[in-house]
Amino acid sequence: MIIPVRCFTCGKVIAHLWEEFKRRVERGEDPGKVLDDLGITKECCRRMFISHIDLIDDLIAYEERITPPPEERKE
Repeated sequence: MIIPVRCFTCGKVIAHLWEEFKRRVERGEDPGKVLDDLGITKECCRRMFISHIDLIDDLIAYEERITPPPEERKE
C-alpha cells in the first residue's frame, strides 16, 4: 500500500523519505547504504522501509472494476 507516515514503533516521521529510498534502490544501490545516507539508523524505522511492499499501483486497477460507474450506483 502506501508507506505509513510514521514508524509504527518509535513514531518518527519517515514517509517523506520513501520516494528517495525507492528511486535509489531501483537504480541498484544497496538498501542499507541508502538508509544510512537518509539518516534512518533505528532498526524499527529501517524495518519499515525494508519490509514495505508498494501495492498501491496494483490495487488501483481493481478499484475501477469494483466500484460501479456513478450512473449505475443505487442511492
